[in-house]
Amino acid sequence: MKSIANLLVSEAQIHTTSAQRWWYALGNLGCAIPYQAVGAVLLFFYVDVQKLSPVWAATVMTGYAIYNAVNNPVMGYLSDRTKTRWGRRIPYILFGSLPYAIFFALLFLAPFNGADQPVALMIWFILALLLFETLATVVQTAYYSLLPEMFSEYQDRTAVAVRMNIFMTVGLIIGAALPITIASLLGWPLMGLILGLITALALLGATRGMFERGSSLNAPKVPLGQAIRATFVNRSFITIVIAQTMRHFATSVASAGLAFYTKYSLGVDPASSSIILGTIFIVATLALYPWKRFLASRFEPRTTLLIAYTLMGLSTIPLYLAQNMLGALLTAAFMGIALAGLLLMGDVTLSDVIDEDEVKTGQRREGMYFGMSGLIITLAYALSSIVFGWISKVYGYDPLLVEQPASVALGFRVFMSFPPAIGSLFAILTLLFYPLHGERLSSVKQALKEKAETMKFGGVE
Repeated sequence: MKSIANLLVSEAQIHTTSAQRWWYALGNLGCAIPYQAVGAVLLFFYVDVQKLSPVWAATVMTGYAIYNAVNNPVMGYLSDRTKTRWGRRIPYILFGSLPYAIFFALLFLAPFNGADQPVALMIWFILALLLFETLATVVQTAYYSLLPEMFSEYQDRTAVAVRMNIFMTVGLIIGAALPITIASLLGWPLMGLILGLITALALLGATRGMFERGSSLNAPKVPLGQAIRATFVNRSFITIVIAQTMRHFATSVASAGLAFYTKYSLGVDPASSSIILGTIFIVATLALYPWKRFLASRFEPRTTLLIAYTLMGLSTIPLYLAQNMLGALLTAAFMGIALAGLLLMGDVTLSDVIDEDEVKTGQRREGMYFGMSGLIITLAYALSSIVFGWISKVYGYDPLLVEQPASVALGFRVFMSFPPAIGSLFAILTLLFYPLHGERLSSVKQALKEKAETMKFGGVE
């Protein structure tokens, strides 16, 4: 464990090294693996493997999303108000990572079968998911709240964002593309344990590169209700988070539906979904640098996001038309290019919003903003679960049937293509009202620069 001196720094001492950026970014691997597995294969595991009713499973996932929405801002608020000798955020990562990984593994250790014990299976599903989500919120809110605190300049944020998204892509491949393959070889319980172990090691390793602002411990304490109201009246925050919600909706639909799509729409082994997802994420990783070099460095964050959402909306439609793995893989590569832009700019834009709030209020409320962001974004997962349950029912999908009706193949084509495209269009329309760009964004950056210089030359800590 680091010394206190290494964990807490003054405002004027914030200079990160490349090694610190890589160590911090490693934590995104531990955040990405469980959430991607939950989004990509959890429904498939409980519905197609354990034979739980898809309507029941969709209901559980909707309840999970609602609970997630409630606990995110509460955890963010508590994180902002925490005061220890190790800081506000780091203790949650140090002591929460292992339980977080254990509760993730429990999701895939279900001892019941939906055909014989549907109620028992559903109860296990609910309890395991609630325990997992509680610890996930504890750890991830603390982790992402450190980003704007540790990296204050736009170039630094985009530089660490590239590193974070490299690890996120690795996490996407491990968490979304590999579980079915690993489970087919080793079984679902062992798959959960392996991914949980990787998760814990990544997060604990990331603490080597973490530090916090010493001044943050003395920040004024704002009541919870007041903090929540402050975020909801912040136009910059609301617009960017609604747009981000649509990104998560598009990706959660693609992840949750892909195993069903490959099995029933393409007529191939559902493990082939690993190849499609792997293509998306590998291409996304390769595209990160071009996005940063040729787009993010030349355009403002809003413009870069508009381009990315346009590409994402266009990329999902071919999934409706694809008739074989080759067509699906070509579409996946297109989606990967679009996804790279969304991944690169997501946390960067939210960090800009937090900077604007600091200029207006004099307070750093990263935890509150990331928590409230999690609340709203959670709606994406609830919406994708509702759409899944509705489409599976309309098109006649029943996991207890030996042979599915022909309409099921069309249903999962519809699910994979049109909802993400509509979500991307809505994000584009929302971003047109995002105010933090141009002169307004420049003035925020200049105000923070002047503040840092004042503290440096004034000897303020």
